[in-house]
Amino acid sequence: MIVKPKYWVLLLLILLGGIYPSNAASTPVDPKVLHIINRLSFGPAPGDVQRVESMGVEKYIQEQLSPDSIPEPQSLSSQLNQLDTLHLNPVELSEHGTTPRPGQKPSLEERKAANKWAKQVLAQAVQARLLEATSSKRQLQEVMVDFWYNHFNVDAGKGRVSLWVGAYEQQAIRPYALGRFRELLGATAHHPAMQYYLDNFQNRADSRPDAQENVRGLNENYARELMELHTLGVDGGYTQQDIIALARILSGWGFSRASQQTDNNFGFYFNPKRHDFSDKVFLGHTIKGSGEAEGEEALDILAQSPATARHISYQIAEYFVSDLPPTTLVNNLTQRYLATDGNIREVLNTLFHSREFWDAKNFNAKFKTPLQFAISAVRATGVQVQNTKPISNLLQHLGMPLYACQTPDGYKNTADVWLNPDAMNRRLSFASAIANGNLPLSSIPPNMQQWQRTPGQQTISTEQRPLQKSPNIPVDAWQLSNTLGNSLSMKTQKAIASSSPQIHSALILGSPEFMHR
Repeated sequence: MIVKPKYWVLLLLILLGGIYPSNAASTPVDPKVLHIINRLSFGPAPGDVQRVESMGVEKYIQEQLSPDSIPEPQSLSSQLNQLDTLHLNPVELSEHGTTPRPGQKPSLEERKAANKWAKQVLAQAVQARLLEATSSKRQLQEVMVDFWYNHFNVDAGKGRVSLWVGAYEQQAIRPYALGRFRELLGATAHHPAMQYYLDNFQNRADSRPDAQENVRGLNENYARELMELHTLGVDGGYTQQDIIALARILSGWGFSRASQQTDNNFGFYFNPKRHDFSDKVFLGHTIKGSGEAEGEEALDILAQSPATARHISYQIAEYFVSDLPPTTLVNNLTQRYLATDGNIREVLNTLFHSREFWDAKNFNAKFKTPLQFAISAVRATGVQVQNTKPISNLLQHLGMPLYACQTPDGYKNTADVWLNPDAMNRRLSFASAIANGNLPLSSIPPNMQQWQRTPGQQTISTEQRPLQKSPNIPVDAWQLSNTLGNSLSMKTQKAIASSSPQIHSALILGSPEFMHR
């Protein structure tokens, strides 16, 4: 059963109670201004609409396409600096607190300490993502991090990947989110999180037993997903023989152990003893046996393929325009990808200036994913986020916990996946709580697994601090409506006008219009 939009406001009114007369809304702003903010960001924060109106849509687009030119708030930088595991590389994360003891299994205490460390690392990765999504001025970059992480998904629930998802995002996704696709593809391919998640670290040319007497040979998992999901697409024209050839090409790719030296901070390691050095034929190209360089040549072939250009273009158009993107738009983006050697920034620039992007029927037509809804609600209220736990809890309840999609295709961004009655009830409860000031977003939680540095003092853990509470201040409905551009339909405005003023903000955040972008 799908909850139809016309029932949403009625449902929220029933949940919140009370119907009383009130005032009307203000004049709406230019729909184009709202459209560009809703698509290039996670939604307007207080002052965003007025700023874009003042600077103009085109200048806003170009600004967001160049995130390095946008200064970040000092408060955000300070919060991220306090997350002490965030910038550790995979080797440092894996070796933290361990004492190599050849031939001995870790003790119970050591296992408990390792589990505690893994939970802390993952918690800080989640906190960092949510802080940046809610507070960063570089909103398009944050949107593209969401897009690319799902495209190159790894699941923290699989073994040691929980230690590496934060480093994976920081090292392999963020730096390349608006760069060239080939660089992004290479960064994800080399990262231990991907190598472990899709089992390529087990991929070897022979069937000799390893140190644990496990006999493993060629593993095709990563090779298959690399073509089906990351590059060519399911209809990309490859065969089973191409999958086998690519698995042979990538044999020996993995990550370093304590005794192995690497020349990179990813922890990537190529083991020539596990590699198939014979010549291969891959997608019609002959690749000479040369070791690690074979993989780089294969990635070049994949990144430059017209099938990859079309697959990436379709997904970008689906994310930014509509669940069923127009063929003409996909074709134009494909050509731009090929003409610019996979320059993501140029593809997006073409998209944001396309006729299809500005077609009024696509305005506010994309149903928000749980992440997009949660972040947009927090941004709209203008609250200074200190505690991201209420946001991560909502994502857990809505089936979209960060870094926890088990399948390699990542979370979807289409309405059919997320629009259902139970999810709507949970969204409306969140809307009510945040509107009434009942979510402790501005409070520092006592059990947060992070270290905070106070000027002139020793570094102390927040576990040693009392809960710093902020007063429960309801969200002002008039300000909220202005932040969102006074964009509610007449039907929604009438429903709100006939309700108690105490629930106006909740009705706005629970409205059909706010559920879309």
